[in-house]
Amino acid sequence: MPEKVAIITDSTCDIPGIWRAQYNMKIIPLTIIWGDQQYLDGIDIRPDEFYARLPQSDVHPTTSQPAPHDFRAAYEQSAAGGAQSILVFTLSGAMSGTYSSAAQAATDSPIPVTVVDSKSNSMGLGWQVLAAARELENGKGAAEALAAAEMVRRGLVYLITLDTLEYLDRGGRIGGAAQFIGNLLKIKPLIYVNHDTGRVEAGIPARTRSRAVDGLYKDFFHRLEGNGKLHLVVLHNSAPDEAEQLAERVHSEYNPAELFISLTSPILGAHTGPRALALCGYREGQT
Repeated sequence: MPEKVAIITDSTCDIPGIWRAQYNMKIIPLTIIWGDQQYLDGIDIRPDEFYARLPQSDVHPTTSQPAPHDFRAAYEQSAAGGAQSILVFTLSGAMSGTYSSAAQAATDSPIPVTVVDSKSNSMGLGWQVLAAARELENGKGAAEALAAAEMVRRGLVYLITLDTLEYLDRGGRIGGAAQFIGNLLKIKPLIYVNHDTGRVEAGIPARTRSRAVDGLYKDFFHRLEGNGKLHLVVLHNSAPDEAEQLAERVHSEYNPAELFISLTSPILGAHTGPRALALCGYREGQT
C-alpha cells in the first residue's frame, strides 16, 4: 500500500473548491486586518465582498501570516486522520512569513513534514499543489509528488496587469516594481513573479487599459515556451467581463487542456488593488 500523504497549503492558493475537496486539501487561512476588524481569508469574508468594499474604504487593509500553532494543529489533525507524512506548500517566503510559520511548526509535528516554498502565490502556488495532489492520486509517493510540483514551478509564467500601483505602494510590497512609483497615475503597470527568487518584478507598462491587457496577453505567451499541453487560469480582482474576454481569446487561439477563471484571494488583492488582471500557467514537459 502506498504511504498516505496529506497536502496542506494556504488560502492564497486560489485553487477552486471542487479540487480542494477532491484532493482533501487542508487550507490554512491568512488574516486580513481592516481597521479594528480581522477576517480569516476565505472564511470570514468572501472575495466578492472584499472587492466591493476595497475601493470605497479610506482604511487600507493589511494582511498577516498564520501563526505556527495554526499549522501545528493541521499537522496533528492530518496525523489523527491516518496520514503518515505531510507535504506543505506555501506562498513565497519573499512575500510572507507563512513559510517560516509552517517550517517552525514542522519541528513539533507527530509525523514527518516537508515544507515547500512555492516562490509564488495565487495559482502560481495552486498549480504546484495540484501537480503534487494528482501524482498522489495516481498512486505515486511523496518524492514523485514533490518532483512534479518542482517541474511545474520551473515552467510557470505569471503576469499581472494592475489598474494602479497605489495598493502595492501602500502595503510596502512594490519590490522590483519600485521604478514605477513616480508615474502612479500615468501608467498601467505590468508585474510578474520571478519563480527563482519568489519576488515581484517589473514588466513593461502601458498607457491605457486596453494596451495593458493586450500587452499582458502577448508577453505571457512570449514567455511560455514549448508545445506541451497548456494549463492556465485567468485571475482577476473584480474585473469579470475583462477576465471572460481574455479567457475567450486564450481558448480560441490556444485551446488549453485546462482553463478557468478565478477571483484572486483578498490577501493578494489587498496589495494589487481593484481590477488587477492576470494570466498564470505552464506547459507540460517544461524543465
